[in-house]
Amino acid sequence: MLPGIKREDTEAKTSGRGGIAGKVETFLRRFRMLSYILALTPIYLLGISVMGIAAAPGIWFVSQVFGLTLSWSPVWHFTATGISIVAAYFIYGFTLIFVIPLANFLMPFRAKPFRGGYYSIESIPWYIHNALTYIVRYTFLEFVTPTPFNPLFYRLMGMKIGKGVHINTTNISDPALIEIGDKVTIGGSAHILAHYSSGGYVIVAPVKIGNGVTIGLKATIMGDVEIGDGAVIAPHEVVFPKSRIPAGRKPDLGKTGMDKEAPIYADM
Repeated sequence: MLPGIKREDTEAKTSGRGGIAGKVETFLRRFRMLSYILALTPIYLLGISVMGIAAAPGIWFVSQVFGLTLSWSPVWHFTATGISIVAAYFIYGFTLIFVIPLANFLMPFRAKPFRGGYYSIESIPWYIHNALTYIVRYTFLEFVTPTPFNPLFYRLMGMKIGKGVHINTTNISDPALIEIGDKVTIGGSAHILAHYSSGGYVIVAPVKIGNGVTIGLKATIMGDVEIGDGAVIAPHEVVFPKSRIPAGRKPDLGKTGMDKEAPIYADM
C-alpha cells in the first residue's frame, strides 16, 4: 500500500459517506443478507420483464400456428405446433438481443470503473449491467456465436468494437468497459472481464485491446489490462490485472514445449 493512502475497511458496518448515499451504504453493510435479497428482487423483476417482452412475439406466433392448424390431423397439427415453439425460441432470442440493450440504456446509471467493497453504491450499476448481459449470454447468445449478431449485441451494450472483429466466445463480462480495435480475433471460450477481486475489494477497470490482436482459444483477459497492436495471447494464457502487453508481442512457445513455428489457433 502506498504511503499516505488510507485503506478502506470493506468489512465495516458503517459507510464513510454522508447524506442519503451514506445511509443506503450503511444499510447495505449492516444488513448484508437482507440488503442482498432486497437488491436482487428488482433485478429479478427487471429480468422477468425484459425476458417476457422478448418472449411475447414468439408466443403470438405459436398461438397463430396452433389456431390455423387446429383442424389438421393430429400428426400434422402437433408437428406444426412443435416447429412453431422452437421457432418462437429463436424469435425470443433475436428480440432479446435488442430489448436487453434498450433496458441497459434506459437505466438511470452506468457501470463505471471503481475500487471498493461489494456492498457499496458503486457496485449496484456494475451488478445490474452484468445481470442484463448474462440474461442474453446464458439463454441465447451461444446459438449466434460466431455470427455478426454476437458483436452487434456487445456494441449495443456499450462495448467499443472496431472493424473486422471476430468474437468467438460468449464469456464476456462488463462489455461497457471493454474496447476492441480493428481486425481482432477472439478465440473460442476465451474469457474477457473488466473486473477482479483483491484483498477484499472489487476492482472494476477497463480493458483495451489494440488493432490486429489475436486472443487464443480459452485465454483469459482480466480487468485493467491493455494489449498493444498486433500482440498475440496464446491459448489458455492468463493475462493478469494491470498487465500491459507491448505491441507485436508473441508468446514464447518454446517454454511450453510447443513448436515455435506453430500457428496460434483462435478460431476453434
